[in-house]
Amino acid sequence: MDIEDRIRKIEEEITKTPYNKATSHHIGKLKAKISKLREESIKRGSSGTKGRGFTLKKSGDSTVVLVGFPSVGKSTILNQLTNAQSKIGAYEFTTLDVIPGVMDYRGAQIQIFDIPGIITGASKGKGRGREILSVARNADLIVMVLDVFNPHHQELIREELLNIGIRPNQNAPDVTVKRRKIGGVKVASTVPLTHMDEKTIRSILNEYGVHSADVLIREDITIDRFIDSLDNSIVYIPLLLVINKIDLADSSYLAELEEKMGTALYVAADKGIMMDELKEEIFEHLKLIRVYLKPQGKKADLEDPLIVRKGSTVEEVAGKLHRDFLKNFRHAKVWGTSVKFPGQKVGLEHVLDDKDVLRLIIKK
Repeated sequence: MDIEDRIRKIEEEITKTPYNKATSHHIGKLKAKISKLREESIKRGSSGTKGRGFTLKKSGDSTVVLVGFPSVGKSTILNQLTNAQSKIGAYEFTTLDVIPGVMDYRGAQIQIFDIPGIITGASKGKGRGREILSVARNADLIVMVLDVFNPHHQELIREELLNIGIRPNQNAPDVTVKRRKIGGVKVASTVPLTHMDEKTIRSILNEYGVHSADVLIREDITIDRFIDSLDNSIVYIPLLLVINKIDLADSSYLAELEEKMGTALYVAADKGIMMDELKEEIFEHLKLIRVYLKPQGKKADLEDPLIVRKGSTVEEVAGKLHRDFLKNFRHAKVWGTSVKFPGQKVGLEHVLDDKDVLRLIIKK
């Protein structure tokens, strides 16, 4: 019996088991079994696909992957955003390989990948889907592209992403598990747990071979989230939802769709409509900021910023520039919104804002 058959059998058992307080630990154990099998499947998939054309080689400041069903307009979007020339056609499976492009925006070099259109069951290996989706696992941002007339594909794609170990727009569970050799399992939580009890926690840990540990939980966690905290294959990636081909729909249909879909960006890539807004949204979702460097005795270079993540410290920027800058660091001076006055003296722990000007003072 292969992994997918085993998962299907366990899922059937979960469906047949009525959920209540008495059965929650059993359901938790079954879900943990599924998670372990999926983790195994992901590891097998990543080790067995080398040299088959779906390797993502990262470069630039960030990496974005376009995900969607065939013929939703991903290739057109890539060509509008970047210097790539992805083949475009009004038929399915036009893109048979991963097409890279680079988007220059606000001084950032953002790498964008157009991957082959996925199909239902992709995460279970259909249409080389596991290989295709594995590219998305390495992205800094996933852009999900939907056809304006097929908005229901959103749930299908999310399900495929979940099955391949991607948690779109989620933070990692606030759970710490410190394994010990002896002493059993001790559970502490800073909030009331309304979704699971200690018996369920122990049952899940046992399934993962953990019999002695200190468990600290800082959120009202569900069974699925607790299992995710133990699964090393899970990745947490922001997702931007894009609805394409809006030029083909009438205003009443679009108004109804916007009400139903919630937060999404509505574009017509074919006509170049909302492409500047899409660039801006990608930049914002990646949480990038620009830091301008000011060498001693010279003006700040306002043409070529250093691109770093929002929340970066002076220490992280100095380390990115050169390790000697950290070794010989004295202090820094900053001009911008992160300081109280221009040229304020700061230390390594200072957090920088977008468009800050930074001067590093180094020991001679």
